[in-house]
Amino acid sequence: MPATSQQQVGSRGRCAALLLPLLLLSVAPRPGNATINIPSKYKIRDLKSPPVITAQPESVTTFSADDITLTCEATGNPPPTFRWVKDGVEFDPSKDPELSVSRDSGTFSLTAKDGPIHQYQGRYNCYASNVLGTAVSNEARIVTENTPTLQKEKKVSKKVEEGESVVLPCNPPNSTVAPVIHWMDKKLRHIQQNERVIQGRDGNLYFSHVTEADSRDDYTCNTHKCLIAVVAPKGGPTASNSVVRNRRPQMMRPTGPSSSYLVLSGQNLDLECIAQGLPSPKIQWIRKDGVLSESRTSKDSYDRVLRFKNISVSDSGEYQCTATNLQGIITHTYSVTVEAAPYWTKEPKSQLYSPGETVKLECKADGIPSPEVTWSINDIDPDPRRSVKHGVLTLKNVELSDTAVYQCKAVNKHSSILINAYVYVIELPPQILTEDGVMYSVAEGQMIELACETFGSPRPNVTWEGETWGALVANPRMSQLLDGSLQISNASLNDSGQYTCTVSNSRITITAELDVLNKTVIVKPPLALRIQRGKPATLTCEYQVDSRQDAPQVQWRKNLQKLTESSDSDKYMIDESTLIIPDVKEEDEGTYTCEVITTLDIAEASGSITVVDRPDPPTQIQMTEPKERSVTLSWTPGDDHNSPVLEYLIEFEETEYERKEWEELSRVSGNRQRTTLSLKPFLSYRFRVIAINDIGKSDPSMYTDVISTPAAQNIVRSFNGPGFEYKVMWRKVLGSGPSWHIKSIKSPPLIITDVGNFSAFEIKVQAVNEMGEGPEPKSTIGYSGEDYPLEAPLNVGVDLISSTAIKVVWAPIKRETVRGRLQGYKISLMHYGPESRREHVREGKPSNISFVMTDSNEEMKVLGDLLPYSHYALSVSVINNKGEGPQSDPLTFHTPEGVPGPPSSLLLDSPSETEMILHWTPPSQPNGILKGYILRYQQGALTDSLIHFHQALKLDPHSRYRFYLRGYTSLGEGLPIIREGATTLDGVPPSNISLSTGETSVNLTWVSKERQRNVGFFIHYLKKDGTWKHSERVNSSQSFYTLRGLQSGSEYRLKIDFKNKTLWEDEIQTAGAKFLEVRKGFVTESWFIGLISALVLLLLVLLILCFIKRSKGGKYSVKEKEEGQIDSEARPMNNEGFGEYSDNEEKRTASQPSLCEDSKLCTDDALDDYANSNSVQTEVIMDESLASQSSGVRDVPDPGTQESSPLNPATPGQHRDQTWIHILAQD
Repeated sequence: MPATSQQQVGSRGRCAALLLPLLLLSVAPRPGNATINIPSKYKIRDLKSPPVITAQPESVTTFSADDITLTCEATGNPPPTFRWVKDGVEFDPSKDPELSVSRDSGTFSLTAKDGPIHQYQGRYNCYASNVLGTAVSNEARIVTENTPTLQKEKKVSKKVEEGESVVLPCNPPNSTVAPVIHWMDKKLRHIQQNERVIQGRDGNLYFSHVTEADSRDDYTCNTHKCLIAVVAPKGGPTASNSVVRNRRPQMMRPTGPSSSYLVLSGQNLDLECIAQGLPSPKIQWIRKDGVLSESRTSKDSYDRVLRFKNISVSDSGEYQCTATNLQGIITHTYSVTVEAAPYWTKEPKSQLYSPGETVKLECKADGIPSPEVTWSINDIDPDPRRSVKHGVLTLKNVELSDTAVYQCKAVNKHSSILINAYVYVIELPPQILTEDGVMYSVAEGQMIELACETFGSPRPNVTWEGETWGALVANPRMSQLLDGSLQISNASLNDSGQYTCTVSNSRITITAELDVLNKTVIVKPPLALRIQRGKPATLTCEYQVDSRQDAPQVQWRKNLQKLTESSDSDKYMIDESTLIIPDVKEEDEGTYTCEVITTLDIAEASGSITVVDRPDPPTQIQMTEPKERSVTLSWTPGDDHNSPVLEYLIEFEETEYERKEWEELSRVSGNRQRTTLSLKPFLSYRFRVIAINDIGKSDPSMYTDVISTPAAQNIVRSFNGPGFEYKVMWRKVLGSGPSWHIKSIKSPPLIITDVGNFSAFEIKVQAVNEMGEGPEPKSTIGYSGEDYPLEAPLNVGVDLISSTAIKVVWAPIKRETVRGRLQGYKISLMHYGPESRREHVREGKPSNISFVMTDSNEEMKVLGDLLPYSHYALSVSVINNKGEGPQSDPLTFHTPEGVPGPPSSLLLDSPSETEMILHWTPPSQPNGILKGYILRYQQGALTDSLIHFHQALKLDPHSRYRFYLRGYTSLGEGLPIIREGATTLDGVPPSNISLSTGETSVNLTWVSKERQRNVGFFIHYLKKDGTWKHSERVNSSQSFYTLRGLQSGSEYRLKIDFKNKTLWEDEIQTAGAKFLEVRKGFVTESWFIGLISALVLLLLVLLILCFIKRSKGGKYSVKEKEEGQIDSEARPMNNEGFGEYSDNEEKRTASQPSLCEDSKLCTDDALDDYANSNSVQTEVIMDESLASQSSGVRDVPDPGTQESSPLNPATPGQHRDQTWIHILAQD
């Protein structure tokens, strides 16, 4: 049998020990191991090494029926020898015939036997030695015990009053191994425990108060000692019938007001609080000197146990248990002290040393109380010439003889720990471990290290020489590192060549070749761009790389963040060394860095994008210092959007006239924020300010309040007299002579008709009253109303500039045909669609019409943003203030081919883990004849590949890809459409499923995995004692399924199989009442029932014949008694048949042979046996909660009761009640 390991007090497990008021634990950690630090490349034969223990012996507690094994294994060269010390005395297991010893180690074992084993109890240490030293193992203890025997205890019966407390002692056999105790009844069923009845940690069964239900005689204490079971029969309490009275709480375990516990850090501690009382007391725990940690403690046994798992020093303190019921309170205080066995805070390291070096072995340990640290060498006290201070062992000027295994031991009152560390003083010949002839490449200006790794004892020195440089010590750019490598910083092209590394005082050398390549240079860095919002921006990064290098990777960053990681796939278009932002927004401002990355160096250059726009309108417009003919206007500038304001435009509006128009009043420099405005008399003004920068004008500001100027001195509202009126005078400027047309009016306006279209008139207005005429007014020139222009421009022509731009020219219009003030020209541009759709031109249905306005002095206009490879027509008309004149004859033209727009759509489809199928639709603007498509995709570095429709790519299933698809015409490539994605992984059914059970169904939920293909599967389910069934087909993508058709209160086993492998399995029990199914046996088969019925009928006929024959065959000596014993069931028969018997009747029957003479069926015994047997016995096994079968079978009479038969019926007092069993079946 295997040996039983010693368990620490306070641990949990099959053999968890009981906690006593004073708890003392011990720990024996394993010592650390170390290895010789010799490089694996170093070539040496038969290198000796000190012993290192690799398998430690462990303490065991064993019985005579157990095997004993103490393990001790170690490595070393030469192989170590082993010896044992028991209780400080040499112990040779090979001399004990009962022990078997391993050949290759110090391990020995004892096979289980019936004889005594106490002679092997003790403390053991294993020593592993070779010529370089001795390593010592941990101390291991063997504790031997006799097999526990069944205690002979008398069955005890306790009689107590209901409501009193009772303790049933267990008294398990004494042992160092804590037993596992269970209280059971005679049927080996556990005694139900609750707040009233609880088993203590000492094994006793505690009743806080007893009830009548506790009365029983089969309380049994079952002790399990690690594979050894001891059953100790106990009695039980018997509750007497008395008046039940409530009782105050009293402590049952532990007793008294307080108790103390000492426990070691890292172990488990259980504080127990069992109290008596009626009603059962409620238990509460607190920490008196702090807050009770919910994360470090847990409660068990109905709050009767406070458990500390992996206790720490911070758990030291006072804890209190309070037991409360309606009658009172009682408390118990627990003083917990946590100390610690020794543990290492710094372990000494085994190391290789050269002669003459100084060795320091640091060994530090901690514990509570603080441990004492001592050193020994090969298990012998160290030489006095070696110093030990604060746990540090120092060896100066070590020699080969100092090679040994050193032991550091830490001891306090709880336990001791030991660790081995060897000092290996050795001389090893030097070797160069780096390969000869290694080729190094470096870019100009970078740093490179030429390796020359060496090893030896003492450490070898190396020197470097160059092919053209000679000794390299004097070169400031070259330095030799501690590991022997040559470091060259700021490499130049002249550094190329061969270098030699030599071990000093030897002929051991290697060479290395260095090739210095031209550094990567960015010849055209990104520019600092100023881009208006909504416009595209293009940053380029042209570079030059040494031809001997592979193609570089170009990485773009915005504000040091990789664009491919931090931006949307549609935001940026990266095409090799070009970065395109199609639609610049404010958030696109920043510094853009282009990194050209090669295997040897990185070149980078930065540009920037500054988003500019029209300025925001000025705010806080204020009028100050108002005067008769002036006012001061001030404002606050708005945001200039990175483009300084050049000037401010001040506009005014006269509010007294119906026709309100804003007119320019003044312009001021952009660095000013106020100005003084000159005003005219007798007018009402309001003002607004517009800011102007290089991009354009801002929106107007809010207008000011109205300000009115007073009238001039000679024009006032009193008119200086009565009869005031206006004298209006007018005449044509040309052709009407010096005479004036005059008309007087009281107030404006004056409308004059029949004056012609857009004729110039000289106009004067004079104020007049009864006193006379006012001052002579100055004349002004005015024009009559305008009419629509008469003619269209002539000689309209089109010059093609590019596929998207044209220049439109026309001849100047005759001024007399304008019939008004010439405002400009209107160009009507009609788009009829692409070149391939000529029917739109024939049908005269343009798909789009746009208009462009020109100034009056323009006779040429460049139109852009046209669609390439399209049919257009245009016409030009004249515009005056009245409106538009007739259009010129349409002039048709078509634009040449251009590059296409992006494809309309791009869809990614993954048929497998390594394939991606791309589906796309042609560009909505092909801009020419499409020649084909170009697809580029990115996975780390950019790779070009021409892909045709629906072509599959072999891809890495663990990578994400970005695809750039663009069409091309004869003029070149168009804009790309960009999509990012990854392949779809092969799907598998879910394996992490959450279950929610109902009465007849169970809900299964799971999370569908990303990128996994949908896969169908079945959910298999098995009812206990049933057959496997499966659900309908379920898809992995639906994430939810309800399995229906289950039976309530039943246990089921669920699983999912996929590809002949079970991926998931679980067990459930449905809710609701349990469905019971009575197993059908042969007794319920129809053939059996028929057979039994026939036998019963045959027996009944024979019995009737026997009764008749017996009643006719003679006289009964006690006729009255027989009649008195007739069963009530026979009484309906006429008593005359069993009354008087005549001699004649006896004579008639005497000669007849009896049916019973040759048959035993008619004997009294046979009849009695028949009456006491059941024709059919059916055994139904079911819960106690159910009654029994509906067949109405009578209970079998107990032995000793009077038997009854059809001839000897039971008396009313003896007749047993019938028990009816009703079986409930659920669907």
